Amino acid sequence: MLVDILVIIWMHFIADFIFQSNEVARGKSSSNAILGKHVTLYSIPFFWFGWQFAIINMLAHFATDWITSRITKRLWADNEVHWFFVVIGLDQAVHMTTLITTYWWLVL
Repeated sequence: MLVDILVIIWMHFIADFIFQSNEVARGKSSSNAILGKHVTLYSIPFFWFGWQFAIINMLAHFATDWITSRITKRLWADNEVHWFFVVIGLDQAVHMTTLITTYWWLVL
């Protein structure tokens, strides 16, 4: 179980940040198509834990990023750097909570 959780955390980091291009990082806050591209690429590694795990987290990731990317876009434009990073942290906390809760619910 602990190894799986660590794998999920590192998969999330790689999928959410390394797999994200400049185009996606900049465009996901204003284009659902670009956000969809991000979420689709993000979700591929999570099929390791089953299709239900991947699909649930794909949908949750889309919803979370849809909200947080629009908030961070506005905060960055307003030079609200502290609150920008607070929302980034919140975004990551929501993703971790979703991933671990889904693992507990479906895999354990």
